[in-house]
Amino acid sequence: MRAVSLHRDVLVVTSALLQVNCVILRGAGGEGAASAELADAVADETFVIDSPVLPDELDALPTLLEQAQFPAPSGLLATHADWDHLLGRLAFPGVALGCAESTAQRLRTAPGTAQRELRSFDEELMIERRRPLALGSVQALPVPGRCQIGSRELELHPTGGHTMDGMAIWVPWARVLVAGDYLSTVEIATLNAGGGVDGYLATLERLRPLVANSEHVVPGHGPIMDGDRALEVIAEDQRYLRALGELGLAAELPPGRRGSTQRSAHRQNVTAL
Repeated sequence: MRAVSLHRDVLVVTSALLQVNCVILRGAGGEGAASAELADAVADETFVIDSPVLPDELDALPTLLEQAQFPAPSGLLATHADWDHLLGRLAFPGVALGCAESTAQRLRTAPGTAQRELRSFDEELMIERRRPLALGSVQALPVPGRCQIGSRELELHPTGGHTMDGMAIWVPWARVLVAGDYLSTVEIATLNAGGGVDGYLATLERLRPLVANSEHVVPGHGPIMDGDRALEVIAEDQRYLRALGELGLAAELPPGRRGSTQRSAHRQNVTAL
């Protein structure tokens, strides 16, 4: 597991498996408050977005927050309902999970899916966990919308195309975009259950102005980028998706994402179409 600081209020933890990125945010307490009384009344607050994968990585998160002098998390956020983004409850079992209304709906209509997929993954790689994944009470957040953290606000933007659900999270004071499973330099644009080319292209356009204003873009999987590189990824993914719709299997994969695993994902995209 690797941990880096992008801003005094933003840490990114990258799992050793799947290069999954977990983003830890601190919302300052009374900083910028209109009065000293209000400043005293608002405490620092921490949210954990998505999750690393391995048990020892999840176990290390509370210590990492303590060492970074972040408060214990008061909330977990998930960019979408794929199992590898929902494991924060294993690190912080008493903390509520928030997600887009579309994600909450997906979890309600397919109960137990994330748990079954996690068990299958663990059995294949012989990973043991101390307890099963329990999502607890899931809080549905209106998206598009805003979410308060301390005295700050996060912007929540809808995503779709990779799956039927999801949100990207814009951290305006740090100029960090948490993109979910979009804008990756290590995997192609993938169409999972409920996803589609048109929805994916619409999401890329929706994210473009945020990317253009970003100092850092954190994809669900893979290296953190600056805004210029992420704009290049948008263009690459647009070309691929349009070719996928027109040419199917003959569509050319983006540069740097043409290995055997991505060719297999491409074949799955063709089947999905």
